[in-house]
Amino acid sequence: MKRNPLPVILLIAVGISLLAYTPKQKAAKRPNVIIIYTDDQGYADMNIYGSKDLYTPNMDALARSGVRFTQFYAAAPICSPSRASLLTGRYPQRAGLPNMASSKEGVSGMPGSQYTMGELFKDAGYKTAHIGKWHVGYTKDTEPNAQGFDFSYGFMGGCIDNYSHFFYWEGPNRHDLWKNGAEIYEAGRYFPDLMVEQAGKFLTENKDQPFFLYWAINNPHYPLQGEKKWLDYYKNLPSPRDKYAASISTMDEKIGELLKKLDALGLRENTIIVFQSDQGFSMEERTFGGGGSAGIFRGSKFSLFEGGVRVPAIISWQNHIPVNQVRTQVAANIDWFPTLAAYCNIKMPARKIDGQNLQPVINSPQAQTPHPLFNWQSAGGKDNPQWSVLDGDWKLMHSPFEAKKEELNSQNYFLVNLKDDPSEKNNLADKYPDIVQRLEAVHKEWLGGVFVQ
Repeated sequence: MKRNPLPVILLIAVGISLLAYTPKQKAAKRPNVIIIYTDDQGYADMNIYGSKDLYTPNMDALARSGVRFTQFYAAAPICSPSRASLLTGRYPQRAGLPNMASSKEGVSGMPGSQYTMGELFKDAGYKTAHIGKWHVGYTKDTEPNAQGFDFSYGFMGGCIDNYSHFFYWEGPNRHDLWKNGAEIYEAGRYFPDLMVEQAGKFLTENKDQPFFLYWAINNPHYPLQGEKKWLDYYKNLPSPRDKYAASISTMDEKIGELLKKLDALGLRENTIIVFQSDQGFSMEERTFGGGGSAGIFRGSKFSLFEGGVRVPAIISWQNHIPVNQVRTQVAANIDWFPTLAAYCNIKMPARKIDGQNLQPVINSPQAQTPHPLFNWQSAGGKDNPQWSVLDGDWKLMHSPFEAKKEELNSQNYFLVNLKDDPSEKNNLADKYPDIVQRLEAVHKEWLGGVFVQ
């Protein structure tokens, strides 16, 4: 008697299907993102960027773990517009904040209608946090919790004393420390420690889900209040370098503490870390007239000379991007928005974004720069605005801050070839009037369209 082979065939088929089926199979976890945005840090104020007198092992290690840029720019030479451009991927003018935001409660800044990286990641299902400095709006609809951040801890104005958390630099003293929109008091506690504490809690609470952390560190912005151990370490440096250096190394140590926390939680390999200064170092009286360094580059905060806008910038993601490599292509802070969206497979918003995806540049030193042209305009008023155009090696500036009157031509122009003259010492405007005319037209065209939303 012959048996029907069908039951045997069915059993084999079921067995194969069971072997192929894995219950609770999970898709690859989306990468976490941390942006570390420092405040008034000079281009050369890390060992790996040229400093010989600073101790910055944690920032240097971060740079060696990924890709560092040598011609990376902030879209503005001052705090608020730089932050607005980072958060939106737009030039400050298009982001609605071309000038400094107020440090007074009740004064708005960047319009709430702008779409920030906080909103980008939150809409993609990420947990989002802002920790540290904000300075892009001090009203309920322009503060972090209204701009896409689930959690916010820090100050809303331009700076605070690190121990009392008061703003002392204009008008009556004002306390400025907030947690999720509610004023809190931590008198006597060192703000850098508070930031690390809050950031560590956020990482711990969200270790099992994708997160986005915008850590806007307030160092080395004035007041230069480095920890005593670092003040002692640098006691033989001249003033104000000694105070500035202590602030830098304090910041470096705090960055190291947070990265150790990331490692302890087993999150480093699945976390993209971006590091950048918001613009050049300050020479304001409130920061003892200087202390920072842009190396060979001329200029500082407020100026469109290279030292005001060229900044240290790093991206690190273990086992996903190149290690200990340098990129010389022109890139800018507005590029992080589309770059991080691409790495995290997040759909871009249906609005104008000025930044470009840096993935090709990160992957290859031979990739074309995403910015064959780049424009700035910052302060100076309608009658004599400070603006600049970068076109390859050519850079045209109009009324750049820190330029001596006799250095400018009759139309207040300063033209330089950065390849031949990276320190911007020689004005070639009168020698090459055709280049001046061409770049002037480029800037006028850009200015005519950059306010379009």
